[in-house]
Amino acid sequence: MEQPILQVALDFLELSRALKCAEEAVRGGATWIEAGTPLIKSEGLDSIRSLRKKFPKHFIIADLKTMDAGRAEMEASAKAGANAATVMGAASESTILECIEAGRNYGLNIIVDLLGVADPVVLAKLCEEWGAHHLSIHIPIDDQMRGSADPLAELKRIRASVKMPISIAGGINSETAGECVAAGADIVIVGGAITKSANAEDATRTILTAMRSKTKIATTLYKRGGAAEIRNILRQVSTPNISDAMHRSGDIPGILPIQSNTRIVGPSFTVRTYPGDWAKPVEAIEFAKEGDVIIIDAGGAMPAVWGELASESCLQRRIAGVVIDGAIRDVDAIRQIGFQAFAKFITPTAGEPKGFGEMGVTIKVSGVTVSPGDWIVGDDSGLVIIPKQKAVEVANRAMDVLEKENRLREEIRRNSTLSKVTELIKWEKQIAEGK
Repeated sequence: MEQPILQVALDFLELSRALKCAEEAVRGGATWIEAGTPLIKSEGLDSIRSLRKKFPKHFIIADLKTMDAGRAEMEASAKAGANAATVMGAASESTILECIEAGRNYGLNIIVDLLGVADPVVLAKLCEEWGAHHLSIHIPIDDQMRGSADPLAELKRIRASVKMPISIAGGINSETAGECVAAGADIVIVGGAITKSANAEDATRTILTAMRSKTKIATTLYKRGGAAEIRNILRQVSTPNISDAMHRSGDIPGILPIQSNTRIVGPSFTVRTYPGDWAKPVEAIEFAKEGDVIIIDAGGAMPAVWGELASESCLQRRIAGVVIDGAIRDVDAIRQIGFQAFAKFITPTAGEPKGFGEMGVTIKVSGVTVSPGDWIVGDDSGLVIIPKQKAVEVANRAMDVLEKENRLREEIRRNSTLSKVTELIKWEKQIAEGK
């Protein structure tokens, strides 16, 4: 291949949305269009037929991820209009060979996807001998969400072992597309950085520029981080984004911000106290780290265990905020100094500092278990808690939700509605007769 090729992966569930996005990508310069696995599973090979009809001169890929029945699936995709189709490298040798033979018979390029292969270099050499068209190095989406999306090392190893074309996929964006080409990729597969963009045409042009110049073009979206990036990612997403990422869970009910336009993000420093006993909450300010959120189990009752002076102290210590399953006071002053606070009740009356309770223990806040180090995020929509063991994955999945909503919002603004864009009626639960 004389120059690197951009392959746009249409991982939509709705064919109508995929076709509109493909139109934008083609206007931006894309020549290879992939019917992604979600699209093929949702719409079948009609997605290939529709793409072929709409783009008769473009290269169309069916990302079948075939594991069995290789001949039948390859024949069907070729007859539907595909130029290429994928078989999994983890499939049996006989299945891969059947796909390659069917490809020869029907003029279909066979792509071997190396996802899940124990020794990809060994298989890559075999695929070259067998006559596959090209290999695909593929970091799965679920691994990307856990912050383990670095396909370049594997690309370099395989590039040194075979001469056949290699494609690369897995969270590629304008910052990494050029690196992939420099490392030896012939085909760069980009999904979300184009298909989740509000303007897929411009996004396609940007990716192509990065590929051809082998340079980085900065982006704040379409990339996944590790433990060091958790706070930065969570600052960009909303609590509804996070709840969606946690399968519509994670909220702490009944505890609300004391001011509008609020934002609180940080690992939890937990405190358990008795209603009205503000000794341990105030002492916690001395032990919490910069950026922590002090979260207090005060029994969900009044009087107040927190006020202006405690908030001023937190500003001095750079504490990110406070969450109180109980009462707060001095809210006018706290709003004025800009300290971030959530509470169940507001009252002018304070309790007494008796010193009961403990810090750094697992607590219950509005019925929700919170352990030390769990991440707390709050905004005007409420509060969510992310278990510390899943913080990287949830943060990345929340960013994915935000990116997808950016595309949906733009599609709605093109004189449509949410139900029309998502074809909502089609996805309503179907109940079999007699049930």
